[in-house]
Amino acid sequence: MNKITVIGLGAGDLDQLSLGVYRKLKSHSDNIFVRTLDHPAVKALDEEGVTFRSFDKVYEQNDQFEQVYESIVQTLIEKASTQDVMYAVPGHPMLAERTVQLLLEREDLEVELQGGHSYLDDVFTALKIDPIEGFQFIDATAFKREELQFQNHIVFCQVYDAMIASEVKLTLLEDLSPKHPAVVVRAAGSREEEVIHVTLEELDRAVKVDNLTSVYIAPADKEKLNHQFFRLREVIRDLRGPGGCPWDQKQTHESLRKYLIEEAYEFIDAVNRLDDEHMVEELGDVLLQVMLHNQIGEDDGFFTIDDVIQSVTDKMIRRHPHVFGEVQAEDAEQVLANWEEIKKQEKGDQQPESKLDDVPQSFPAMLQAEELQKKAAKVGFDWDDVESVKDKVEEEWEEFLEAQKKNDFEEMEKEFGDWLFAIVNLARHYKINGETALQRTNQKFRSRFSSMEKQAVQAGKILNDYTLDELEELWVKAKLNNKGE
Repeated sequence: MNKITVIGLGAGDLDQLSLGVYRKLKSHSDNIFVRTLDHPAVKALDEEGVTFRSFDKVYEQNDQFEQVYESIVQTLIEKASTQDVMYAVPGHPMLAERTVQLLLEREDLEVELQGGHSYLDDVFTALKIDPIEGFQFIDATAFKREELQFQNHIVFCQVYDAMIASEVKLTLLEDLSPKHPAVVVRAAGSREEEVIHVTLEELDRAVKVDNLTSVYIAPADKEKLNHQFFRLREVIRDLRGPGGCPWDQKQTHESLRKYLIEEAYEFIDAVNRLDDEHMVEELGDVLLQVMLHNQIGEDDGFFTIDDVIQSVTDKMIRRHPHVFGEVQAEDAEQVLANWEEIKKQEKGDQQPESKLDDVPQSFPAMLQAEELQKKAAKVGFDWDDVESVKDKVEEEWEEFLEAQKKNDFEEMEKEFGDWLFAIVNLARHYKINGETALQRTNQKFRSRFSSMEKQAVQAGKILNDYTLDELEELWVKAKLNNKGE
């Protein structure tokens, strides 16, 4: 295999080329490949008789840039099988040149890099910015929103046309204001250099763009980035830090326990009401509790939010081998089976003394009962049929009545608990979630009782003015008025 020499043409005019690179190009005037003819130095060399074979048609023949780059590389490799090849690229060979990276990845190729004035120096000069303040250089044809750091200077290269400019704009508008300043820099460092100041919303319609165009986005004030995670982390740190909030500063994991539970229930209420606006608010309150606990952990030197995020990310990857590995899972049941097996492997020899230890004792009683029964059922400790469960419900109720006859309150409480446990078991056998069923009844009671109150108000009364029989009549009317419940 012969050598491929990659020549950087610089950012602009011919005078940016070193004398050595200029002489090399002139001496190989009939055997030079160039990624694109649309470059000031190429045009100038063409006038001096240097002949280039460009890959511009390859861009026209492919929809994806990666396909273009792979096609270019394949052509260069085929040519290098019979002779040395010179390949010229805009700017510096190691700056935003995917084809060069693909060539360098090939261990069977000899690739030499020469020359190339980076256009970034000219961009920094044109914009009058210092990259040491924080800088991101982004390929406009292949980037993700979450990669952008808006407190840095951001330069998008390869803004070839209006469609790419539009995609850049639409992505940025998810985080920045339409009035956020942007600068379009064209042909930086050449005689044709243009620097045009626009707002973000004007980016794809106020100026003409081509393959010499870059777009600069100025750093955003952090106060305008309150939707990003780093801002929440800063706010919580400030609340707990010196000069922060006295209430937040004195909180502990123990003192905050009840708030996490309360906020979780308030979110569930919003879900039950199908109230998206309040779901956002209540999820924010839940996240606030998570962040407070994390800040306490960081203040005490035990853990940080990074530890928490890494823990759950690693766990999700480990427990979803059908997504991140080679394991196959045909349905949700297989996913759950895999999940349990992986959990068992993770624990290794550190198995709990009881299979029921995995069920938190802080769970609400009904949920805890259901989870305990599920664990027991997995080892075969369960009724074979639902009729047996019904018999058990009746048996426990009779035992409660016996205790009630004896006027033994402690025994009544025990037997009533046994009866409730059997009721949860019955619901489970019918695949009914007891918590959901009871919540539905609670809501139905709320609705009907509220209807009774409205009936009383319409009659100029309050419910206390009615006899029990009259209240029953109001209840019947409320049921009729709410038949769809």
